[in-house]
Amino acid sequence: MTTPTQLAEQLSTTTLLRFATAGSVDDGKSTLVGRLLHDSKSVLTDQLEAVEDASRKRGQEAPDLALLTDGLRAEREQGITIDVAYRYFATTRRRFILADTPGHVQYTRNMVTGASTAELAVVLVDARNGVVEQTRRHAAVAALLRVPHVVLAVNKMDLVEYAEPVFAAIAEEFTAYAASLGVPEITAIPISALAGDNVVEPSANMDWYGGPTVLEHLETVPVSHDLTACHARFPVQYVIRPQTAEHPDYRGYAGQIAAGVFRVGEPVTVLPSGRTSTIAGIDLLGDSVDIAWAPQSVTLRLSDDVDVSRGDLIAPANDSPAVTQDVEATVCHVADRPLTVGQRVLLKHTTRTVKAIVKDIPSRLTLDDLSQHPAPGQLVANDIGRVVVRTAEPLALDAYADSRRTGSFLLIDPADGTTLSAGMAGASFAAVTEAQTPSDDDAEWDF
Repeated sequence: MTTPTQLAEQLSTTTLLRFATAGSVDDGKSTLVGRLLHDSKSVLTDQLEAVEDASRKRGQEAPDLALLTDGLRAEREQGITIDVAYRYFATTRRRFILADTPGHVQYTRNMVTGASTAELAVVLVDARNGVVEQTRRHAAVAALLRVPHVVLAVNKMDLVEYAEPVFAAIAEEFTAYAASLGVPEITAIPISALAGDNVVEPSANMDWYGGPTVLEHLETVPVSHDLTACHARFPVQYVIRPQTAEHPDYRGYAGQIAAGVFRVGEPVTVLPSGRTSTIAGIDLLGDSVDIAWAPQSVTLRLSDDVDVSRGDLIAPANDSPAVTQDVEATVCHVADRPLTVGQRVLLKHTTRTVKAIVKDIPSRLTLDDLSQHPAPGQLVANDIGRVVVRTAEPLALDAYADSRRTGSFLLIDPADGTTLSAGMAGASFAAVTEAQTPSDDDAEWDF
């Protein structure tokens, strides 16, 4: 039997970090990503040659590293990032999935998409401009999505003569704002993406800075959590009943553990029915195991022949989410057509999809100052607002603050399957008390 201590040791080394980048126009985000890929030796020779050739045609002597990330023709022509681009690279210490997201207001939905699964967000600021309106938007989106680690990369330090007071003032302003939104950890790093200062290699121009480079922080930031403390959740994807001579009575429930840990012999509840049973066995890659944890894909076997089907949620009997048909949530509207009160939709939560109706849109969030615009009547593309949805069938839904996986959902157009909105159940921002420090809240963030 694996003990909690042994399990914690197995989970203590995280080999994969998902992170997202965001920055205003001309803050140098694409250059930072290109520099990160280039200096970490994550660029193929033919890619670098293509960038060098394109740069020469533009009359540039040095390769424009931003071209490594801006893949769409419109992005290259305008010098902006439009779509979310996922980059995969690795160092000897960790593997990375980078979501390069746009910084424009009209592409807020793209940032939400890229940051929704991120464990860290890199927010760029131009040292000459400091914290601007769009910087606050990026911090607000990261806080809404409960991204547990935020890096403030103060870029273009070479254009302010690497002045420490400039960096310190920006870092202080941003950290105070992000902490007020409930972001549990903020790390500020002064960089020059164009010159390579503090991106991969330490800068010789900023000896006053003793912290990590961007890559060093990405390689060492602790993203592993004690999953034994998380709410265990198992959405059922498929019921396995071979009914063969070899396995005449086998009945297993296959899926991916969304959060937490499951053990053989543990009492569980099947939701939304509320029926109870005990885990009789766990099958993992053809072998029987006595314990399994997120994000492993396993098959659970129960000791009783209870009615379980795709879309049901298996949870510990003493730690089950509430079942409801009235969902109050914050949503980011991603479709071009608006979301309106009275609209009929489909709500997809984990492996369960149910009919629903939008009963109310109480408010729309203004990201500029975090004010609420009451009763907007509808949400249009890139809007973030509060909604009340009534579902035709009960859902076992966690608060997004408790679990990013089982507290999120999608609203879908039943006519053509278009995704309308991405939803986060429960309160908008994390509650912050005066006595709370950013790092004290880290254990409460589950992803």
